Amino acid sequence: MDYRIFDHTADLGVEVTGASLEELYAGAALTLFDLLTDLSSVRAGGVREIVVSGEDPADLLVNFLREILYAWNGDGFLLKSCLVREVSPMRLKALLRGETYDPARHRIKQEIKAVTYHQAAVEKTAAGWRARVVFDV
Repeated sequence: MDYRIFDHTADLGVEVTGASLEELYAGAALTLFDLLTDLSSVRAGGVREIVVSGEDPADLLVNFLREILYAWNGDGFLLKSCLVREVSPMRLKALLRGETYDPARHRIKQEIKAVTYHQAAVEKTAAGWRARVVFDV
């Protein structure tokens, strides 16, 4: 997981990089949960498979992160690892491992309310791939 935070008024912007599209999307998922909680306290006991679609790679990224954030907000599922099994410009299939939130073991660093389309981008670079996304905190 390789990411950096960039300045964004009242929200939290991140830029994620990866050698492949699979690594990029998986890294974005882990970045979201690394900002949310201490990943070292999360176990990979539970498994979920998700499939999302989008109109282009940036829309796919936002939809993917929204689905994963819903797993947290709706079910209390904390992500430990993400394996992107299939990715195309308009469809992504991933295997998520993690566990249900346990307040005795998990510390929530900050609330992330939503994944926004503002400045959302996925682009090819000389070193691989780069994505930008802004979270509403």
